[in-house]
Amino acid sequence: MTGGQRSGKSAFAERMAKQLSDSPIYMATAHVEDEEFHERVRIHQARRGPEWTTIEEEKYLSRHTVEGRVVLVDCCTLWLTNFFSDASPLSQIEAEFDRLTAQDATFIFVTNEIGMGGTSANEVQRRFTDMLGAFNQYVANRADEVYLLVSGISIQIKG
Repeated sequence: MTGGQRSGKSAFAERMAKQLSDSPIYMATAHVEDEEFHERVRIHQARRGPEWTTIEEEKYLSRHTVEGRVVLVDCCTLWLTNFFSDASPLSQIEAEFDRLTAQDATFIFVTNEIGMGGTSANEVQRRFTDMLGAFNQYVANRADEVYLLVSGISIQIKG
């Protein structure tokens, strides 16, 4: 799932995971630092029921065994942020992605398309946008299906 902020990606991905499994896994990658973000997390949690297994992991998702399960990773943007803030190279998160997806499981990844607008005047933001764009391409290249969400409407763009 990819799209802009607040485009409905997470809710769409959650519905998809529930169609595939009665007991999906939700891998939360966010590093929650302030009250506003904590409220966003609370809203996401309230939307999911007790049938979900939640794993909170900021970087090393592959250390969790998810064999045979449906796994929703929300989201790649925040996951990449955790590596970016440590000045880790793109190859490190790609390797972590490969270790995670080497497990025999069904994965659903949520990410943001942040490079669809203008070019930022901020150098750090430009580097992050470039890195996320490259990682999104890496993930999409390996995915069987890719959906773009616009205003809550999904458009299948691969598969």
